[in-house]
Amino acid sequence: MTDAETQPLQVLSVDIGGSGIKAMVLNETGKPITERNRIKTPHPPTPDAVLDVIAQLATEQGAFEQVSVGFPGVVQHGVTKTAVNLTAEWLGFDLATALSKRLGKPVRVANDADIQGYGAISGKGVELVLTLGTGFGSALFVNGHLVPNLEMAHHPFQKQKTYEQQLGRKALKKKGNKTWNRNLAKAIANLERLFSYDQLYIGGGEAKRINIDLPPNVTMVSNEAGILGGIALWGDSGAD
Repeated sequence: MTDAETQPLQVLSVDIGGSGIKAMVLNETGKPITERNRIKTPHPPTPDAVLDVIAQLATEQGAFEQVSVGFPGVVQHGVTKTAVNLTAEWLGFDLATALSKRLGKPVRVANDADIQGYGAISGKGVELVLTLGTGFGSALFVNGHLVPNLEMAHHPFQKQKTYEQQLGRKALKKKGNKTWNRNLAKAIANLERLFSYDQLYIGGGEAKRINIDLPPNVTMVSNEAGILGGIALWGDSGAD
């Protein structure tokens, strides 16, 4: 048996956000074995600039064998298909291959809300995850398995605007906290009717702005879940 076969799995988990890029190393059970590091998202957030930041974070995190990345958009087979809050260069960009060449390690990439969900869900029944940050992220799980490419952000919500247009960071700054919370309450009611979920989890950088009474089947989750879920990309057949 080789040293590689006996060494415990260590995964560098990366979360690409509109305002910050975070990373930490996880063990095979998804527990952090390093401190989380964060670097501001470069502007403009082009693929090359973001890869530079991830490479810097990887150097600071020490040893790892595999890499998981949460990306704010639709991802198919490691290729980023949408990137509303980044730049047009991301459309059709093979992030998994580019980062694997950069780091010399195997890389898997998924939507950031999907990874946050893996770090939050119980794995029982229908579970919906929302992330409130620069944009509006969403992920749906059935008995612990991901329903891919949900991307609720750009679906119609109200007043001929999408969920992201009403609940993203721009809307929060423009409309204020009171209106944003009122719209969130309406969104929660709409989504419960649509999905009949057993549990809803809410996280993201702007979740701290929530000041409404949440239903009993709604749970707030730590932003760290967006990194802790990265281990699941190497264990769940539904992950990309």
